[in-house]
Amino acid sequence: MARSSKSDKLRIDIADEQDAHEINYERLIAAVKLIFNDAGYSHGEVSIAIVTDEAMHELNRQYLQHDYPTDVLSFVLDEDDSRLDGQLSVSSDYASREAPTFGWTTDDELLLYTIHGALHLVGYDDLEPDLKAQMREQEKHYLATFGLTPNYSE
Repeated sequence: MARSSKSDKLRIDIADEQDAHEINYERLIAAVKLIFNDAGYSHGEVSIAIVTDEAMHELNRQYLQHDYPTDVLSFVLDEDDSRLDGQLSVSSDYASREAPTFGWTTDDELLLYTIHGALHLVGYDDLEPDLKAQMREQEKHYLATFGLTPNYSE
């Protein structure tokens, strides 16, 4: 199933390639729009693919040479001063395994992955401890707009 949100400036398409979990597409779209607007990107296109672990494993092999599934992958496709085009892939299977750890639903965990991926698209990174702390603060900020508080163990 595919969902789309078009404005004259920012287009967000969702391709739901799994059928095991119900997804609130509107929250995912709202989160990406909020992050892009806050980062100063008034134009762009973002595609969000909600995939299985099997599909995520294949994407990891193909693009990152990792032989395992992950929670989210993000790719910047094009960028200039006010426009950003990107692609996110989020694993619903991964989310369903991780969600109970935080007392969340699978849908809540997918929202976290979408926020995390969108933050990567707009330039945040989490490879070093200081950068990871900044990323976590941004995740907390955006999750709070949806009434969620992450319980990070790190």
